[in-house]
Order: sequence, then structure tokens, then C-alpha cells
Amino acid sequence: MADYRDLDRKVIQLGKQIVRMCTDAGSGHPSSALSLVHIVSALMYRVMRYDPKDPWNNASDRLVLSEGHAVPVIYAAYCDLGGVVGSPEAPSELRFDDAMTLRAADSVLDGHPNPAIGFPFFDSATGSLGQGLSIAAGLAAAARLDGLDRKFYCICGDGEAREGQVAEAADFIVDHKLTGVVAIFNCNGQAQNAYVSPQQSPDAIAAKLLAYGWDVRTIDGHNWEEIFGALTAEIGEKPLAIIARTVKGWGVSALQDENSHGKPLGAEMVEAAVAELDAKAGELGEAEAGASDVRVAQLSAPQPAMRPARGGFTAGALADALKTVGLEKAFEDKILSTRRAYGAALNALGADERIVAMDGDVRNSTFAIFFADNHPQRYFEARIAEQNMVSAAVGLAAAGKVPFVSSFAKFLVRAFDQVEMAAVGSANIKLCGSHAGVSLAADGPSQMGLTDMAFFRSLMRSRRADGAPACRIMLPSDAVSAFKLTELMANIDGMCYMRTHRPDVPFVYDENETFRMGGFKHIVDGEDLVIVTSGYMVHVARRAIEALEEQAGLSAGLIDVYSLPVETDEILRIGDDCRGQILVLEDNYVGGIADEITAAAACSDLGVMVDSLVLRSIPKSARTPDETLALVHLGVPDIVSAAQKMFDQSE
Repeated sequence: MADYRDLDRKVIQLGKQIVRMCTDAGSGHPSSALSLVHIVSALMYRVMRYDPKDPWNNASDRLVLSEGHAVPVIYAAYCDLGGVVGSPEAPSELRFDDAMTLRAADSVLDGHPNPAIGFPFFDSATGSLGQGLSIAAGLAAAARLDGLDRKFYCICGDGEAREGQVAEAADFIVDHKLTGVVAIFNCNGQAQNAYVSPQQSPDAIAAKLLAYGWDVRTIDGHNWEEIFGALTAEIGEKPLAIIARTVKGWGVSALQDENSHGKPLGAEMVEAAVAELDAKAGELGEAEAGASDVRVAQLSAPQPAMRPARGGFTAGALADALKTVGLEKAFEDKILSTRRAYGAALNALGADERIVAMDGDVRNSTFAIFFADNHPQRYFEARIAEQNMVSAAVGLAAAGKVPFVSSFAKFLVRAFDQVEMAAVGSANIKLCGSHAGVSLAADGPSQMGLTDMAFFRSLMRSRRADGAPACRIMLPSDAVSAFKLTELMANIDGMCYMRTHRPDVPFVYDENETFRMGGFKHIVDGEDLVIVTSGYMVHVARRAIEALEEQAGLSAGLIDVYSLPVETDEILRIGDDCRGQILVLEDNYVGGIADEITAAAACSDLGVMVDSLVLRSIPKSARTPDETLALVHLGVPDIVSAAQKMFDQSE
């Protein structure tokens, strides 16, 4: 029998710290943390190959805490190990007592895991339940590409197992044979306000994972022999899932009631809890030991692998990229959809091994198929499981890859929570939503991306810890801008979202046109008003400008807002030169460019008037884009009427 006396002392020591740090913080989840104290101790003090002094070592094993609220147990152990936080340029070593800064405003020990605020032991922000297993899958996919022998231990809760994304991830991991992932399900039987459903019992979870194609082992999560037997088991052709039966609030009876979730002990109860843990140490035959008295095994850390540099991506010349994927005639004719140009750019960028791609079963529509056909080892088909796809991309990004994630803009709606969590963790992922707006026409509103602008603009208006926008938005109007903006996305550090549309459209720009973040293009001069728009609506606006000239003798300018955030002050100045009239056009619901320009005008002293035509009714199918635009009052006649009205009011 192995000797686990040092670990018995360790779990008592950590258990006391968990109780104290949550009580001192006035919030937290000590009961969940205590249920994991044995498993986490086994991982962090014995099993994982890593160095807490070098959390940036990208050859190390990693721990993903999907059950993010249980994080006090990780913090307690990491502080005890003298783990390093901060950044490689400004590292700082923690001490045991630093665990008591849990949830403080100036602490890196956030309420849930988040590397973006300076806790690099974690690869991603978690806590919105159900996402961790997908992140572990992305990390494992990157490790396989890099030829690294790494393990990715992901701890999930039993109640959390009901999240559909967990099933998506379980399928994905088996599909792609990602045996570097070890899933650990913490089955303590209690959810937030009651016991878990029988459908999330250890036996039920085990049966589901067996059906998915996993190797499953059920253990007592407080028994060292069983824990180490499972964690050190040889991995075969199937990924390993460990179903750990645990006790919520282990060692502290006051935290074992079904209503103890997320409730720290009152200050008057702490000493009783500490005494109870001391009594537990006595039951184990161990005297309580101080932080400096507990022996830990020598941790085994691999040599760091070469971390790829960021930036420096090029897609080359548009003509060459289109020819490579069989679209040379489109270049000659100067007509092509933005979605095809995106696919050509992505394929060209794929010459760099840092670029990876994912798609949700629509690669022949988003044209990620070009990348999949030419770089199959770095393409990961996620199928109809958008939530898993986005979170897996977060894992790939954390391992140094630059993942491009493609689906219909409408289908990415399903993953808005995952996108937001990616933003919380400052993940370097690139999203492309195709078939955006109402120009999709015949397929109807169930396939149209219409709410995406409001959502992504809200992230764009938020700032990361380093002050950069949480998201940038790319809005190409033609093949040239789509190609160049895809390249630009690859070279930006942080999340980007691009909208592409289905119809083929004429080139607006010369192939040598340049684009920069925050810029716009003033493509038509005017005197009486200026139309501001993006994407497919640029082409509709050009026809409206011609109609305005012919029908009313009005001279309207045109600005293509190809990216957000955009330089609104300069747009307002142009509008001021056009009799102070700006008309914004959008083929999406409210919350996009019109709101951006209107908000800027409200803060300006130029006195510019802004009106907008945006989607204000739920669309339906029609056989052509023009028919759909007419149904939602965004057609050429509607634009002409709105422009004439603005001009008349300015007289």
C-alpha cells in the first residue's frame, strides 16, 4: 500500500484554508471546493507534469475547472505551492496566506477562473457551466498538432453534466480521438438548491459516457488508492472519464446540507469547522500540520516547447488566392460573394501552421471548405454543435493557435454565452458569421443573422484588462474587403467577428486597396447628405444614390463602415459638410452602426442630424434579396424616400 499520510495532512490543511478564505471574502463556494479537495490535491501535488513557478510552460499538463465555482480549492493549493501569477514580464509568486485575498478587488483570485486578470494557471475563463470540457478538447487538439504529450484534466460537476454542451464536447472528443483529455465528474449529488436529478447520478453519467464511446471508471473521490488508480491508468484508444463519488462539504458537517451551496460559514462558525477538520485528521491517524511541515512530492515539469510568435500572417495576393481555389473567373469578372472571398483568404492564411479552422457542418456554405480540403490536419469539423465549437476554439487559442470559427451568423446566436466567456478570458479567436442580414432572402428568418450586430457591438464597447476592445467587428462589402479583412483579423490580438453575405456582388475596391482597423471608406462624394452603411447594403445604397440623382436631383455621398470600432468623429465631419445630414442603413435589427453613429452625434457639437433605416420587422422568405428588402422597407425606394424627407427637413 502506498503511503498517503502527507496527502492526508495536506487535505486537512487545504480544507481549513478553504473555509477561512470564503468566510473572509464573505462569499464563495466552500462546500463544492471541499468535495474536490482530494482529487485536486492528487492532481496538483502528484499527478500533473507542470511547474507552478512557470505556468506559461506550453508543454505542461493543464487543469480546466469547468465547475468554476469550486475554484477556492485550486487557489488554496496554488498559493501553498508558491505558484506564479501576473505575466511573464512581471511575474509574482504567491504565498500560502495570499489565498485569503479571494474575491478582493485588487486580487488575481477572482470569484471564478479567469487568466485575463493575471492567473495563468488557467487557460480560459470558466464558471458559466458546461464549457470546460470543450476547452480541454481544444487544448488537446492543439497539443496533437504540436506533437506534445500532454494531459488535460477537466473537472465537471454532476449537475453541470445536464448542459447540452457537455454532450457536444463528449461527441467531439470521441470524433477527433482526443485521448489527451481526462474528464473528471465530481458527483457530490447536490446542485444549487436541491439534489441533482437521477439523470445526473454517477451511474447515469457513466452510462451516457459509455454510450458516447468513452472509457469510464467510477471511484470514491476521497479514497487515495482509487483516485490514483484512475488518474494514472493507461489511456487506450478511448478517452478516459472518471466518475468520482464525493461528499459536498467534506469534513465540515455545517456545509453538507443540501442548501449549503454558495454559502460561506459565518465567522462564528469557522473555529468549529476547523476543529471538525482536526478531528477528521485524527480519524485518518494524522496530526494537523502547518504549511511548512507538509512534504510534497517533487513535481515533474517538462521542458517548455517553442511558443509560436503572434502576428506576421499574410494571405498574399487576392488573384493568386482565388486561383488556388478555382475562382479565377470571379476575379476576371470582378464579381464574387464575401463568403467565398473569406474562404479563399482563410485557405491562403493556412500556409502558416499556426492557423486552424473549425466549422459547424456548413463548410460548403461558409467556404471554410477550401481550408478543410487543403489543410485537413488543422481543420476540426464541429458539426451541428456551435457552443462546443466556440469553446473548443478558445482551447486552441490558449495553446497558441489562431482559430477561425465559421457558421451561419444565425447559428452563432446559439453560442453567445460561449462567445462572451471567450471575451471574459481575452481569447484570441476569430469568428465568421455567413448568410448575415436579410439578403439571404428565400431561406427566411430562421437562417438570417439579424441580432448579431447588437450582441457583438456590446462586446466591442467593452474593454479587456489591457484596455483593448473585447471584440472587433469586420463588415466587408465585397470580395476585396472580405479578403483583406480576413488577413487583418489574423493579425489582431483578440476576438474578431466578421459578417459575410450569400449573394455574389461586384467588386467595390481595387485589389490593391488597403484596410485598417477603425477605418472606413468614403467611396462616393455628395453635397446634400451622406449615406453610411456596410456589407451588402453598400450595393443597395449605390443604386439608391443613382435613383436620388435621377429622381430628385439630390447628391448623396456614401461611406462604407467596414470595421467597428470606427472613427465616428471623421464620419460626423463628413456629414456636417453634407448639410449636416447622415442616413444610416442596416440589414439587421437595432444595435449596430446606426446606434454607434447616433451616440457619437449626441456627444458632438457639430449639430449633425442622424436618421436610420434598420430592420424593424421580422422578415419572411422571398425569392430575391430585393423582394426581401422591400418587405422590410429597406429597398431602394425606401432609401430614396427617407433621404428626400431628410433633405426637405433640412431646408
